[in-house]
Order: sequence, then structure tokens, then C-alpha cells
Amino acid sequence: MKLFLLTCLNGLTLAALYFLVASGFTLVFGLMRNVNLAHGSIYLLGAYVGYDTAEWTGSWFAGVAAGFVSMAVFGLVLQILVFRHMQGQDLRQTLVTIALSIILADLMQAVWTGTTYQFEAPDWLYGATPMPLVRAYPTYRLALLATAVTIGVALWFLLNRTRIGMMIRAGVDDRGMLSATGVNVQSVFAVTFAVGAGLAGFAGVVGGTALSIAPGEDLRYLLASLVVVIVGGMGSITGAAIGALLIGLSEQLSLVYSPTYGIVYTFLIMVAVLAIRPHGIMGKGA
Repeated sequence: MKLFLLTCLNGLTLAALYFLVASGFTLVFGLMRNVNLAHGSIYLLGAYVGYDTAEWTGSWFAGVAAGFVSMAVFGLVLQILVFRHMQGQDLRQTLVTIALSIILADLMQAVWTGTTYQFEAPDWLYGATPMPLVRAYPTYRLALLATAVTIGVALWFLLNRTRIGMMIRAGVDDRGMLSATGVNVQSVFAVTFAVGAGLAGFAGVVGGTALSIAPGEDLRYLLASLVVVIVGGMGSITGAAIGALLIGLSEQLSLVYSPTYGIVYTFLIMVAVLAIRPHGIMGKGA
């Protein structure tokens, strides 16, 4: 029972990390319909930038801020220079962002080599927190879970209860009508893309603190984000949370009880969801 509970807690914290990455992806891909297959590279680049900043300043929080801000700026530039000129051209977006991810992977390999890096969290996040049944659990992982819940609630409120959220959703459904009301649609989309990329950079730092930073992590988190968004439903923050929870728990439980077929269960979940609800659990039209 203790092993089962620890595995479930590990699944929840992994789901929290997947959600942080996928929340930005669901804004860009699921909501805005921009096929950005360089999202995993943005995650890893944000982690590297945050690591260098934290080492230079001696502050983990400076690294977190640098990871978010630098990737938000990068995402803004990417939206203005690339996606703004390819709106609705899914194939071109796919090919361009695949090429971009390959270029970024090579550049990151050249700059940071193949060394594995790991952040040092603040002292107050070290150690373990006493918990019933499992005695104690790493404090940082609990803080990661709380952070993911907070960001998830904030994003849901932003998209569903604010004027900005209504403009974003309206712009996706009918850009021409929103533009006719006097709203600068391109600016709204640029800011949304920047927030999505910034969340990936933020996740890179907090994920690199919980686990590590190494070549190949970009592909891992891109694949995880795709599965989470497909399972949860495109454009749904609630769906992304549900999808991340299913995938995170599935990975950790299978790692302990059936390691040989761990990856199979993840895709079985995706197949089962798409067979029953083709638009995802919380997707429109599902």
C-alpha cells in the first residue's frame, strides 16, 4: 500500500509537470490552431537559459523568471515572423517548426554539449514534508503540484471569465468578425502565443529542478504535450489537466507494476479516448 501511494504521488507530480508544458501547448495548438512542433525545444531552451541565469545570479527565482521571459519573447518573435504569415496552413507550419526544432536541438547541443544539468532549488524547498501513510514526501514535488494547480485555475479563469479570454476564443472562431469590432486580432494572438511559449520555458526550469536537463528532453515533452492535448481535448485547460493526470499516473504505475509495457498503456489511453470521444474528453463536439 505504501508503494502504491508513493507511486500515485509520483504520478500526480509528473502530471503537474506535463500540465505545465501542455497548458502552453494547448493555448498555441489546441486553441489558436497553430501547429508548433518546436514546443519541446522551447521547453528545453528555457531550461538551459534558466540554468545559466541561476548559476550567474545565484538565485533560483531569477532562473525561473529568465526561463519564462526569454521564451515568451522568443515565442512572440516566432509568432510575428513565422505563424502570422502561415495562418491556416497546417502543413507549412508543421514542416517549418520541425526544421526549427532540429536547428534548435543542434544549437543547444553545441552550446551546452551533452552534459546533464540540474537546478538547485531554494533551501526551503529541500527536504521532505510529513504525510500520512507514506510518512514523508519531497517538499519540492508538492510545491510543483501546487504551482500547477494555481496556474491551471488562473488560465481557466483567464480564458472563461475575462474579456481577454473571450477575445481569444472569438478570434479563433471568427477572426473577421472580431476584427470588425475594432480588436487587433494579431496582437491578441501574439500575446497568447508568447504566454504559451513562456509557460514552456517556465516548465523547463521547474521540471529541470525536479528531474534534470539533458538532450532528448525536448522530444519527450513534445510527445507528452501532444498526447495530453489529444486526450484532454484541443483548446481546453480542464481537458489538459485531465489528460496530464491520466498520462502521468499511467506512466508511473506502469513503471512500477509493468515496466516492459509502460509506453503501451499511454497510447492505449489515447486510442480508447479517441474511439469513444473523437474530439477528446473535454473537446468541442465531444
